Amino acid sequence: MKIILANPRGFCAGVNMAIETVDKVLAMKGPPVYVYHEIVHNRHVVDRFRTRGVTFVDNIDEVPEGGLVVYSAHGISPEVRRRAKERRLVEVDATCPLVTKVHMEVLRYVRDGYTIIFIGHRKHDEAIGTVGEAPNSIIVVETPEEAASLKVKPDARLAYVTQTTLSVSDAQRVIDALKNRFPNIRYPAKDDICYATTNRQNAVTSMSPDVDLVLVIGSKNSSNSQRLVERALEAGKPAYLIDDETELDFSWFDNKSAVLVTAGASAPEHLVTELVHRLQRDFGGEIETRTLLEEGISFELPKSVRSLAVVN
Repeated sequence: MKIILANPRGFCAGVNMAIETVDKVLAMKGPPVYVYHEIVHNRHVVDRFRTRGVTFVDNIDEVPEGGLVVYSAHGISPEVRRRAKERRLVEVDATCPLVTKVHMEVLRYVRDGYTIIFIGHRKHDEAIGTVGEAPNSIIVVETPEEAASLKVKPDARLAYVTQTTLSVSDAQRVIDALKNRFPNIRYPAKDDICYATTNRQNAVTSMSPDVDLVLVIGSKNSSNSQRLVERALEAGKPAYLIDDETELDFSWFDNKSAVLVTAGASAPEHLVTELVHRLQRDFGGEIETRTLLEEGISFELPKSVRSLAVVN
């Protein structure tokens, strides 16, 4: 079997920063450390931190008064920050800078009197945090059908922003529907969908024609990982999202001679390595690494981490 390893794949700059933030806080403070929501949407990453004394909470009131809380890469609402300050929590913000960019866009549009259309998955942590910036001025739209039937005041000034981890093609369909209905709708000068999401999707699209099967390493609650599966299916290839090599189903490989392996932006590389070793062992796989482009982006640790170091 031929195994094509897609590059880029796996951790993006925001995920690297968020994980390094929790590692640093643990090294400086030791447990208990609380993280608001999963630091990134990957079961293996979350489980590893749990074994080291990290507690993940979905309500800020679960953090003891005066405790230390790290905010996940997906961003949070001002209401969570307000409640944290009331409880005198030590706050470390690991929000991805590209998510922060969307929050800032929302605040600018609200300041200028716009009603904002947020294109994304309304139950996703990122959507909840972003909508929390201006809940009375934001409407969440998930599909072109929702965009086409949207009800707004006739004199409303409209702008849209997007979740950073969307399928590029899905987002474009919603954007087209919005522009068709509201030709004067405003939008950010720079695309909100993050570079890593776009690059990994483009790699799957360009490489899928050369394989019979696509395997994506990532957890089920990872939006960007789910989008990679969708890209492969759009290309007409069977595709499966798996947390690790233990979830392989041998029936997937019947009459298959080439497989593309990639990983979502929150999936650790060691899981890819373990999957490839399994394919080599069970199918005599030959590896080819195929690179669409090289990524050289990195983010500094948040100032709140550096402040902890000064206090220590």
